[in-house]
Amino acid sequence: MRNIVATIIGFIAASVTVYIIENLIGHNLFPLPDGADPLNMDWLSNNMNKIPVGIKICVVIAHFTGVLIGMFVAAKISKTSMVPSYIVGALMLAATFFNIIMLPKELWFTLSDGVFAIIGFYLGHVVASKTINKPKAIHKT
Repeated sequence: MRNIVATIIGFIAASVTVYIIENLIGHNLFPLPDGADPLNMDWLSNNMNKIPVGIKICVVIAHFTGVLIGMFVAAKISKTSMVPSYIVGALMLAATFFNIIMLPKELWFTLSDGVFAIIGFYLGHVVASKTINKPKAIHKT
């Protein structure tokens, strides 16, 4: 049960992290043009060139950080298993790659978003594995 809760809360933490960086920070620092509809996939597909570069950088940072934070939170709650962290990381990677496939982007944006999400997964693995309590070996003397 603890691992299920860890997975759910880890995924929520990852999603909230992405939302904060991408929407609250990115859209406030780099406002979208008038008439923009960021929730409409058709508008996004047809107007990627009108979206400020700063928002695109925030998206890359958000995906990287979301994977990392989500995996860490899942490990912190689980305490004994890496499985929740891997599930959260895999879901966030899938969401990132779905985003990459669904929206046409410049090459730098596509590559950096994918590469940084993968780096986030690797670093999330490193951080999460240090968080997990490993059973102590019993030494016979």
